[in-house]
Amino acid sequence: MNIGAFFALLFVAAYRLPGGIAATLGAAQPLLIAGLGLVILGERPTRWRVGWGIAGIVGVATMVGQGAVVLDPVGLLAGFAGTVVMATGILLTERWGRPVGLLAFTGWQLTAGGLLLAPLALLVEGPLPPLTLSAVAGYAYLAIIGTLVAYLLWFQGLDRLPIAASSFLPLLAPAVATTLGWWMLGQSLSAMQAFGFALALASVGAAQFTPAAPKPVSVAIPPVCPAHCAHGCT
Repeated sequence: MNIGAFFALLFVAAYRLPGGIAATLGAAQPLLIAGLGLVILGERPTRWRVGWGIAGIVGVATMVGQGAVVLDPVGLLAGFAGTVVMATGILLTERWGRPVGLLAFTGWQLTAGGLLLAPLALLVEGPLPPLTLSAVAGYAYLAIIGTLVAYLLWFQGLDRLPIAASSFLPLLAPAVATTLGWWMLGQSLSAMQAFGFALALASVGAAQFTPAAPKPVSVAIPPVCPAHCAHGCT
C-alpha cells in the first residue's frame, strides 16, 4: 500500500490535476488517519487534532489553490484514493510494528512496491525509451534522494513520533514547494496565500502537542453530623 498503490495513484493525480488540488487532497491525510485510526487502532481522535486537521486543509487550499480550477474526475479519485492508501498503510505499520531493522524494512517495501508496479508499467507504458544521460541522472535523483533517503527518514520519523502528530507532516510538502517557488523562481505570494502558508505551518506545529486535560476540581465536603451525636459536633 505505502509504495505500490500510493505511487501509481500519486502520479495519476499529479498528471491529471492542478498542483493545488492534488496538494489539498493530500492535506486531508490527518483527518483520514484520525477517522481510520478509530477503526484500525481503536484510538479516538481528539477535538484538538481534528480542528487543526481542518485548519491544515484550509491553509493548504488557500496557499496553493489560486487561479482557475479544472476538476478531472479520474484525477480526483486517484488523489483521494492515494491519500486513503497511504493513511491506511501508516496505520497498519503502527499496528503490526516493524519486524526488521529500519534499512531492511524500507528496502523491502521499495522492492515489493517496484515489483508490483513493473508489470503494470510495461503493460500501460510499454518498454523503456532510449535513456539519455540526463534521463539517467533524473532517475537516479528520484530513486536515491526522492525515494530511498526520503523514505528512510520518513520511517525513522514514524518510529519517533506519535502517529497522529506525524500524519500532519505531509502538509509541509506544499509549504516547501511554495517557498522554493518564491525563492528560486521569483514567484510572488498574495496576502491570502501568505495567510494559508502560516495556517498550514501552524497546524503542523500545533499537532505536535497534546493539550493537557483539565484536572477535576476537588471540593471538600464537611462531615454531616448524625442526629444522635452526643458530642455537639456540627
